[in-house]
This record gives sequence, structure tokens and C-alpha cells, in this order.
Amino acid sequence: GSSSGCAGTVSSQFGCVPAGCQVTVATLVCPLGFPGPAARPAPGVLAQLARRYLVLPGPVIRSSPPPGDVQLVRLPVWLWVSRAMWAPQSKTASVPGEAVTATATPVAVTWRMGDGSAVTCHGPGIPYTSADNPASPSPDCGHICPRSSAGQPGVAYRVTPTITWYISWTAARGAGGALPPLY
Repeated sequence: GSSSGCAGTVSSQFGCVPAGCQVTVATLVCPLGFPGPAARPAPGVLAQLARRYLVLPGPVIRSSPPPGDVQLVRLPVWLWVSRAMWAPQSKTASVPGEAVTATATPVAVTWRMGDGSAVTCHGPGIPYTSADNPASPSPDCGHICPRSSAGQPGVAYRVTPTITWYISWTAARGAGGALPPLY
């Protein structure tokens, strides 16, 4: 054993690898009939593995006025991302006798507006419709550009959204917890 309490070897990918098992490429291999509960990775290790394989959709940017259209300074811009991508995503990692599911839930989107400001919205934003007043600010996610983009590359500000995903995990045997967020 090592000072970490692992009776086998410690792998950066799998954590504690029980004696008699080996890591090959991205797979933990143990002989058939290998002892059950003592050799089973802790649920937290499986949670980290499931988190590693989560595939999160990229944001589909929407705004009013739309990207590429002329926008006047000091007038509201509505910001939102596609609601289709604003949904929890899950991935499960399992070994015989244990399964752990990591779930990523979008909680906020931070828009870097290219003019030096950032807007954080706690939700996907409300889409602008033709029934909305173009001079009214978005009820939940918007920005008012304070100055012209003249002199910027392409005479436009580059807007970049970053979604924050909260990561939770649950094990089939009832354990659960949270992992660091993804961005």
C-alpha cells in the first residue's frame, strides 16, 4: 500500500487500481472472478470518470438585433442561447456492482461583450419576438453598448458566451455529491 491508503497502485486516470488489475490505454482491466466489493472503485472515482466523458453542446448564440446587423449605441441588445441546448446532460460510468451517473446542468451564461464588459445571465435568456418593443431592454439577459465599434477589427465587437455547468453525481447505491463545474 501507499501513504494514500491504496492497496494497489495509484493511477491519475482511475485513482486506486487494485492489486491484480492493470490500466491499458483508457480501460481498467481486472481478471475474471476478481474479488468484488474490495476491488470496486469508490463511487467518487466513477463520478470523475463519468464527468470526463460528458459531451456538452456549444451555445447557439441569438441576439436582437442579430449578429452582423447594425446596432445603435445606447440601445438595448437582447441576448439568449438556444433553449434546445439548455438542458441537463448525463453520462454513466459503471463497473460490476456499481454505476455512477454524472449530470451537468446549465446554470448561467456569461457574455463577454467585446467592449470590455461582461453580462452574466442565470438562464438561457428570453428570445426577442416581433411583438417586443425594440427600444425595451430584455427582461432577463441584455446589454446596452456604450460606444461605437468603429476602429475594432471588422468594425464589430466580438461577443463570446461561456456557459457554466453545475455537475452533480449519484451512485446506484445511494451516494452522491457535486464535482467542480465545467465551463
